[in-house]
Amino acid sequence: MVSFEPMLVHVLPLMLVVARLTGLFLFTPLLQSATVPTVFKALFAFMFAVAIYPAVPSFDPGVSIDTVQLMPLLFAELLIGISIGLIAAMPLYAMQMGGFIMGYQVGLSLAESFNPELDSNGSVLGMLLFYLTIFAFIGLGGFELLFLALAESFHTAPIGLFTAGDVPLDMLVQVVTSGFELAIRVATPVIAAVSMSQVAMGLVMKTMPQVNIMSIGFAIQILTGLILLMLMINVVGMVAGEEIDRVLDSLSLWIQSLATESAHARAVAGGGS
Repeated sequence: MVSFEPMLVHVLPLMLVVARLTGLFLFTPLLQSATVPTVFKALFAFMFAVAIYPAVPSFDPGVSIDTVQLMPLLFAELLIGISIGLIAAMPLYAMQMGGFIMGYQVGLSLAESFNPELDSNGSVLGMLLFYLTIFAFIGLGGFELLFLALAESFHTAPIGLFTAGDVPLDMLVQVVTSGFELAIRVATPVIAAVSMSQVAMGLVMKTMPQVNIMSIGFAIQILTGLILLMLMINVVGMVAGEEIDRVLDSLSLWIQSLATESAHARAVAGGGS
């Protein structure tokens, strides 16, 4: 009779590896898209977990773990994946915010459409900049770097040693702050151009009342914003690429810093025992 007991030893560690990968799929661009079938995402996470499991350091809790003790372990592993995916996705959300600000100033805020990547409605310019940033993310090898960082995290933060206190809140706040700055930097030229066009139309309306500015002002405002965005689209892509590169570098440094924290945790645990 075939015995399954040797395989049962690997069930708990593999489950924790899958939990860390599942967290990555919750916020990572394209991977968390509603257009990707849930079955495919679950199968992809499981197959990737099986592929990297032989290289994962062994996990031996020393004692039997019941359901109550298993839940904090699963939650901690989920937090690592969520942290990596959320931080990596911040530049994309920032660019979408910049596009929303542009669209509101230009007058396209009413022209909203469904964004399948975020499973929500968004402005047309916001979606344009969002997809432009996704192309930059793919071109810079963002997905490869994310999966490599996650695979490295199993060595720097072995299974069972990561806690909620190790979540990089400072880096998350820094990335959110730089994201707001990025959105304002991207939208400022269009805001300035539209504001100047509105001032010019106001002067024309006061000096030549016979000209119906209300009938042509809206079209001029939209054309001004779109032409300026077309002229600076290359610069916008470069700025988005620089922000993505900076965020991915910060994420890699945080993954490497977890090695020191996990070594300290093991030392504390060894001293306590």
